[in-house]
Amino acid sequence: EVQLVESGGGLVQAGGSLRLSCTASGFVFDDLGIGWFRQAPGKEREAVSCISLDDGSTYYADSVKGRFTISVDNAKNTVYLQMNSLKPEDTAVYYCAANGVGVRSSAAAWYDYWGQGTQVTVSS
Repeated sequence: EVQLVESGGGLVQAGGSLRLSCTASGFVFDDLGIGWFRQAPGKEREAVSCISLDDGSTYYADSVKGRFTISVDNAKNTVYLQMNSLKPEDTAVYYCAANGVGVRSSAAAWYDYWGQGTQVTVSS
């Protein structure tokens, strides 16, 4: 069974940090492209960061560059999103998504599988 399970969301004060985890099962892990997306109430879903597990290339949205870092633990089939210097505008439901062709894309249409989402709330 193909599955993505996210964890690590929560409530944090502005300036704080959180680390989100996305554990993939039912995939050939090294073939994946993984994206982190977020959606705030009343706003469109947007790509935050993506990685190709094939070639290691990454993407960051301008709004998170220098604050967020995407990383991989191959032994655990897990992709992390380390979020530092959080701002209230980072508040959203964060989703992990995967494609089986190793594409690192900010376009949601490239991703066939989605996790259930995890809430991140940043208080001012």
